[in-house]
Amino acid sequence: MPDPQLPQRTILLDGGMGRELRFRGVDVMTSIWSARALIDAPQVVREVHRDFIDAGADIITINSYGIVKSNLAWAGIEDRFEALNLLACKLADEARDESGRSVVVAGSLPPLAGSYRPDRVGKFEEIEPLYREQAEVLAPHVDLLLCETMSSADEARAAAVAATQTGKPVWVSWTLHEDRSGRLRSGEPLEDALKALAELPVSGVLANCCAPESITRAVPWLAHAGLVYAGGYANTFQPIPEDWDLTGDKKSDGSLGLRTDLDPERYAAHAADWIEAGATVIGGCCGTRPAHIARLKQLIASKNR
Repeated sequence: MPDPQLPQRTILLDGGMGRELRFRGVDVMTSIWSARALIDAPQVVREVHRDFIDAGADIITINSYGIVKSNLAWAGIEDRFEALNLLACKLADEARDESGRSVVVAGSLPPLAGSYRPDRVGKFEEIEPLYREQAEVLAPHVDLLLCETMSSADEARAAAVAATQTGKPVWVSWTLHEDRSGRLRSGEPLEDALKALAELPVSGVLANCCAPESITRAVPWLAHAGLVYAGGYANTFQPIPEDWDLTGDKKSDGSLGLRTDLDPERYAAHAADWIEAGATVIGGCCGTRPAHIARLKQLIASKNR
């Protein structure tokens, strides 16, 4: 059933927060990047939200992706877990209020042991309570919960079980393998990942933070799931190494370079393919900027004439 808060057309997500903060001079290249930005530059976080709203986004995702307890503990600020999550909600709310638009706010439930690392996903009984803790903090302050950048079927199921217990709408989004096969980074077929959620009241399934070509392969499977909301939001990164690490005390040297062939126009060409294949939700992840979202807004408008 369609969400009454969302328009009855292709839905537009916002773009990537982390790399956009870096573009604007905020030092986010640590494992607690979301928390660091909230502490050091909350006004910039709010500005990024507002710029994505002004570009046309129907949904903005709060800056909670890097608020993971284990990483906060490494930094000595684990006691600020709840406060930082609530601040992320507050900044998104403020940006929405300033804009005057009825934008949906999504709470991000991220990987707990580093992005793109299915080899580090813990057991269900270990990670589900951690997801539940964050979901319960966010749920009263967001319109939906987004389990994103899930690299395996078990990781996504744990996050989704926790999120659906709050009663909020829940979307699940997987990150896909760099071989552009449409498989998860774990190597599992997307079909198996969808089956793992079959008994849960999830209302949207997507793919994110991977090459747009991978999303093109995945969208037919996602659309075939029969949910109202299906689609994707790609990154603009060059291929990500399987051993990539940004956890604990490791600091990235920024080696995840950006592709030169994904400016707003060419990115929109990929998104047009997703819509053609049945996507009802499109947007951007790491490296996509307000200009990308503005171009996707134009694309959606052209499809609804």
